[in-house]
Amino acid sequence: MLLSKDTFFYDDSKEKMNNEDREEWITQRLLHTIRYAYKNAPQVKEHFDSIGLTPNDIRGPADLTKIPVITKDELVHLQRARPPFGGFLTVPVHELRRIYISPGPIYDVWERNIYGLARYMKATGFVQPGDIVLNTVAYHMVPAGLALTDAADLLGLTIIPAGVGNTELQVQIMHELKVTGCIGFASFLMTLLKKAQEMGYDVHSDFSLRWLLCGGEKHLENLRESFNRDYGIQSAQNYATADVGVVAYECSVQNGMHYNCEDVYVELVDPSTGARCGPLEEGEIVVTLLNDIYPLIRFGTGDMALYTDEPCTCGRTTPRLLRITGMLGDRIKAKGLFVHGRELDKAISLFPEVLRYQMVVSLEGHKDKILLTLETKQSSDLLALSRGVRKRCKELIRLTIDEIKCVPENTLPPRHKRFVDERWK
Repeated sequence: MLLSKDTFFYDDSKEKMNNEDREEWITQRLLHTIRYAYKNAPQVKEHFDSIGLTPNDIRGPADLTKIPVITKDELVHLQRARPPFGGFLTVPVHELRRIYISPGPIYDVWERNIYGLARYMKATGFVQPGDIVLNTVAYHMVPAGLALTDAADLLGLTIIPAGVGNTELQVQIMHELKVTGCIGFASFLMTLLKKAQEMGYDVHSDFSLRWLLCGGEKHLENLRESFNRDYGIQSAQNYATADVGVVAYECSVQNGMHYNCEDVYVELVDPSTGARCGPLEEGEIVVTLLNDIYPLIRFGTGDMALYTDEPCTCGRTTPRLLRITGMLGDRIKAKGLFVHGRELDKAISLFPEVLRYQMVVSLEGHKDKILLTLETKQSSDLLALSRGVRKRCKELIRLTIDEIKCVPENTLPPRHKRFVDERWK
């Protein structure tokens, strides 16, 4: 059950523990989670038993490497084999407040993650009770929209559940309701600001907007200076996934994203060796949920990153993700959505005239641009094919393709990459 606005208490003492005390605290929480999961989550017990592991073999964080990392593809398979949550849920389904669906499809549980979002909002230093907030994140199936609304409720914010699109209407709402904060993708928030200017508004004098909370894109690093310099608006970001919730978030110093130590245990792991990475070594972000309801242990997010364990001048001593450096495996994130090879295969397979394909994501201004190149048979009706593929991608993976280019057979290299991300250059 959610806490009311009056009873939520933000205690940052866990984030400011010294390293020795935190190690002891985290160790106890990890051991509890693993033992509880082994006893109450059927998939965890079967997984441990199959590799000859018992909870007693895990005596501290270093022993987590004995447990194989679960990939997103494996989670999809487990949920299909043991619906709906793959044997990780420890309570009856009807006791959940909400069930979300992310591409895959994967069923997601966000019972505790709203508290991490609330801590993130408080950690920025600029989110205040009484703020009127335009939430431009999607509310359809995926967790972010409603979870951010729940977190805002805890902090005494007034939320306008705008969702995506309708830029002129959203600008009007921002003006007439004197919105002080916005939540969403950095690229869309910049679109709103530019639309306001096109409509004849002066953002400085005609709006009350003070801050933006962003996530899901790399773009904030490119746009933060413009938000501040051109519009006088502060911004902050977090790193989260639909599967595990809030993993890390910025503080007021904005020098990396602090681990959400109360809700998750984070490792960076070398995907080729399975060894844990040290500071400034690139590795995959692997997350264990410290959650009795849905104890997902060592979930590989597929995102690569660098971290530091140096204390921050804000007073928090938790490790920080310094930078998301790329993605691992056969998938890409575009326009805030993950696209998996298997999903795109499913969409393209409906068109036998397509022999091979490649998706390239680049930056056009402050927005993602998606180019889909299709190798086709000579006799294809290219216009009808392009329309059909664009429509099917929108239906199956909820993604709008900006440009489709049809090319002759053997145009793409023999061992071409299915996804190319030009935003990381």
